[in-house]
Amino acid sequence: MELRALRYFVTVADELHFGRAAERLHIAQPAVSRQIAALERELGVRLFDRSPRRVRLTEAGHRALAAAREALAAADRVRVAARERAGVMRIGTGAGQFTARLERGIDALREQAPGFDVVLVDLPLTARLNALRQGEIDLALAREVRSAPGLRVLPTWTEALFAVVSTRHAAAGRATVGVAELAAGPLKTSQDHDPSVLGALPGVGLQGPPAHRAGTVHDTIVEVGSDPRSWTVLPADQVIEIRSTRVRAIPLEPRTTITGSVVVPGDLPCSCAAAHVTAFGDATAA
Repeated sequence: MELRALRYFVTVADELHFGRAAERLHIAQPAVSRQIAALERELGVRLFDRSPRRVRLTEAGHRALAAAREALAAADRVRVAARERAGVMRIGTGAGQFTARLERGIDALREQAPGFDVVLVDLPLTARLNALRQGEIDLALAREVRSAPGLRVLPTWTEALFAVVSTRHAAAGRATVGVAELAAGPLKTSQDHDPSVLGALPGVGLQGPPAHRAGTVHDTIVEVGSDPRSWTVLPADQVIEIRSTRVRAIPLEPRTTITGSVVVPGDLPCSCAAAHVTAFGDATAA
């Protein structure tokens, strides 16, 4: 008997609707129906009475539901215990994207559970989420991810976006600046740039993707500081790490924000997920 089938059963029992259960599980409805039918064949009983108007648990379904919940809870406890014994937390991140937040979050987690080692795994967003699905990492940080099949996306913080320009740029003395005002100059980005940042920009005045990409965000900052016409965009978490005196970060007008999330396996116990959100969140984030 597969834990996946029990999880599908519990979700349908909670929703009493196959379509809503499929939405919660981030899978197609026929897959849920097949798993429930297979579980009923294996158990030799009907778990649900189905009609075009409603779905309800049978007497056997009611009896099985409590046991299924216990089995899933026991599996969660085994999973957590195994991770604790391993003493390693593998966190998926983007190169150079979450440095300050990672430092704060890891410190906060260690206050709750001292002694574990941290391994940071830099991956592009799609690969990061796939690694989480495959169990190759334990959690991931991501921006502008609304949902991900098989994973739980937990919105955790909000960041404002800033234009970064040379101190010699015509807009350097402005309190705010619009994308349309910057678009006459070249937009600089890097291989490490979070794609969700550019995706969140107001489209006014942007003429396609940047023609040139530096190796790192630091390289981009150096290039922008050397060119009074160029510009880039960074979220607040990266702006606070800029050390160069040759550039200035200016809030965008209209104010533009992106949402950052902790992404965890769909079956992670709620208590663990809440601890991760608390650790990596920031009530004072821009």
